[in-house]
Amino acid sequence: MTIDDPARPETSEAPPSETTPDTAAPTPQKAGTWSALRPLVLRLHFYAGVLVAPFLLVAAASGLLYALSFQAEKLVYAHELEVPVGETTLPLSQQVTIARKVNPNGTVTAVWPGAEPGATTRVLMADPDVPEGTSLAVFVDPYTGDVRGQLPSYGSSGALPLRTWIDGLHRDLHLGDLGRNYSELAASWLWVIALGGLLLWLGRRRKNRRALFVPEGGPASRRRTLSWHGSVGLWAVTGLVLLSATGLTWSRYAGENIGTVQDGLGGATPTLSATVGGAAGGSSEHEGHGAAHTGGGTGVQGPDIGLDRALEAARAAGVDSPRISVVLPADGKGYVVKETDTQFPLQLDSVAVDPADGAVLDRLAFADHPLLAKLTRIGIDAHTGVFLGLFNQVALAVLALALILLILWGYRMWWLRRPGRPVARGTWRRVPVTLLLPLAAGAAVVAWFVPLLGLSLLLFLAADLVLALVARARTRSRTV
Repeated sequence: MTIDDPARPETSEAPPSETTPDTAAPTPQKAGTWSALRPLVLRLHFYAGVLVAPFLLVAAASGLLYALSFQAEKLVYAHELEVPVGETTLPLSQQVTIARKVNPNGTVTAVWPGAEPGATTRVLMADPDVPEGTSLAVFVDPYTGDVRGQLPSYGSSGALPLRTWIDGLHRDLHLGDLGRNYSELAASWLWVIALGGLLLWLGRRRKNRRALFVPEGGPASRRRTLSWHGSVGLWAVTGLVLLSATGLTWSRYAGENIGTVQDGLGGATPTLSATVGGAAGGSSEHEGHGAAHTGGGTGVQGPDIGLDRALEAARAAGVDSPRISVVLPADGKGYVVKETDTQFPLQLDSVAVDPADGAVLDRLAFADHPLLAKLTRIGIDAHTGVFLGLFNQVALAVLALALILLILWGYRMWWLRRPGRPVARGTWRRVPVTLLLPLAAGAAVVAWFVPLLGLSLLLFLAADLVLALVARARTRSRTV
């Protein structure tokens, strides 16, 4: 992923300082195609890199903080999350009763039993004092029943205040819908810049293959900076493209288009029917936020087997992961017990249980999800750092750090090469029509599908046209 310099004269060969005599020349056909296409790729890569890089830098820096926040969360909230391991655990229903006494005005929506010995139980409540879309988590010692604290908990991963704040910074800079445009713009251009840089780096002539993968040493220079920029970009390009793609899946505009296409291809995520009596239309995908429960019970009008027996019924139906979420029933709904283990192999099955008699209302196995739904779920989990746990978070941190360095190296190369002659305008005329037309058609489709990419590309072209007109006017004034 190399942000090359538009000051460099555009020929089919690299400058003498960057080539070696023993490099075999490409075939005439390939040389002609690449020499025609390279200025176009270089111009797009350079200007997009310079203008979009500030957005990418913010996204990478906040993404790095987010990747580190998982482990920071364990340190900051150790008192709430961890307890000494006891000999026996209290029934879940008793733990919920304890949580209700601590916060009698809250409405219990879900329970997350501790996934390993020494972990507290989270009793999630709808509470008017926490932000919309956020639950109040009451942390209960499963061995003694002591309440270890209360904290806002956000999302299916249960992000606590520190991680929630960093997540908001990364997602929208805490500016709401307006701020989401920044992250979507960064994700929209990241794959373009990364793949363009890959083409430029692979298209360079070099002495041996080692120079393709390993950065050069020696004194500080633009050549060494370019070597580090290109080599690190080559190692990171796959991860950066995947980050871009997964980030776009839940973006504001492109995400809607992706969802429409996914649904049209039969890849919609199936939902679990939890409606008592077998009526269709129930869904377990609300994470328990805002369900209508009464303060002292589960909201069930009629017989209720209780939380512990509902969990036993779900275990008997195959929901046997230690990482689960139990969503309490609302009016006309049953208990929903969902596996939440995103470690490989994934355990994400879910079961709906009738509160009257413990009968299984519906069962949804992750293995039965359409392939596209599985890939989307895994991609989003990987992007948010919950897939594969610590390994996932380390990989995200490394990618974020690599992107920060790539941007800084790109700007350094630009600075070292100033002032320079930009790539000549009108380079598209050198591209063969048989290649130009498919490229134009593909760009139009991508621009429609990823609106912020298309809009910003039009703005780039308009700015470039204005600069061209200004330069032409200056030239004419000098010749008069």
